[in-house]
Amino acid sequence: MQEKNDPKLINAWAMFDWANSAYSLVITSTIFPVYYTIITTTEKYGDKVEFFGRTYVNTALSNYAMAAAYLVMAILLPIMSSVSDYHGNKKSFMKFFTYLGGMACIGLYFFKLETLEWGVICFALAAAGWIGGVLFSNSYLPEIASPDHQDRVSAKGFAWGYIGSVILQIICFVFVLMPETFGITDPSFPPRLSFLLVGLWWIGFAQIPFFKLPAGSTNYKKINKTLIHSGFEELHKVWLQVKEMKRLKLFLFAFFFYSMGVQTIMLVAANFGEKVLHLGSAKLIATILIIQLVAIAGAYLMSGLAKTIGNIRVLSVVVSFWILVCIAAYFTTNEYQFYALAGVVGMMMGGIQSLSRSTYSKFLPENTPDTASFFSFYDVTEKLAIVIGLFSFAYIEEFTGNMRNSAISLVSFFSLGLILLLLIPNRKSIHQS
Repeated sequence: MQEKNDPKLINAWAMFDWANSAYSLVITSTIFPVYYTIITTTEKYGDKVEFFGRTYVNTALSNYAMAAAYLVMAILLPIMSSVSDYHGNKKSFMKFFTYLGGMACIGLYFFKLETLEWGVICFALAAAGWIGGVLFSNSYLPEIASPDHQDRVSAKGFAWGYIGSVILQIICFVFVLMPETFGITDPSFPPRLSFLLVGLWWIGFAQIPFFKLPAGSTNYKKINKTLIHSGFEELHKVWLQVKEMKRLKLFLFAFFFYSMGVQTIMLVAANFGEKVLHLGSAKLIATILIIQLVAIAGAYLMSGLAKTIGNIRVLSVVVSFWILVCIAAYFTTNEYQFYALAGVVGMMMGGIQSLSRSTYSKFLPENTPDTASFFSFYDVTEKLAIVIGLFSFAYIEEFTGNMRNSAISLVSFFSLGLILLLLIPNRKSIHQS
């Protein structure tokens, strides 16, 4: 049994966030969305693109591709977590998805308008790699940290992730904004080089946690066909346990609804800034870079507040702010309003992700051997929420022709999440969390 709260092991685990967060910042939040929107917007066709013979709004297509990746992973995660629990090899799965995501980012180096299909496929595969890696990374949290340390350790992971991603973002930023300094004449080269660097960074730094983290649980069993099919049975077993824990059940439903909004905003923010407000790549990348720095403070601030007033109360306040963010986004008309809104998003973004992960971990029964199955349930919940959020955001944009309508529609998801959070009883009123 691995000793908990070992600083060296925790630091190694946090390095996985350092490694893969470069994908989140460069590919989903800054350079890729701007590059994608620019090259797929033409004088002849406007914002319409043809993908395997069918015409889409460019930003809707990227959101549909992301939603498809999350849907596929939501289906596969239960099977994979079941195999990892029985076989005791979840680190092997972390490696597989890291290499898949990293290589897909490297593949984006070859993405131009004439290779749209290739670019969208690599974009979706990179998302799949990131999703799978995060699942197995999250499942280590209750194994390496005791409940009283999990808020701090979770916040540390997110903070290290933000720091690592910002460092690489700055490196990419230099190439994007000052190409002439390096004798670059092809305007597509700096962003494509950035995608290549993300893949190398992701794979390279992931070697640290791969070296330090244990392989996984020790309850080894021979893999067979029935085990592969048992993935969904494992989810069903987890759900049967969750049903008996009122606080955990309500939290998961709340998490499901507010994740529809949080994750969607994080994934479409750059497209909104470029397409609706026409900020340009320099201002947009700089703004989202600042968001990452603010998010570091947010992760630690929410962790500290949780110790004082409790996780659920902090999450309720944060979700309330997200509702205001959606309303404000609908009425945002200039760059200064966007900057102010971005500051609020940054503070709330780091806090809600870190605190959601640690809150779920705290609500699990202590000494649970199959943590991967429980975190598979958590991840499937989040992934299905993202599928619904992204699909509805893309559909509303295509149907109404205005991304602002998509933004305001997210208020309904946040509101449902807030109501469910407020219904969670205090710990004193129930024997088992």
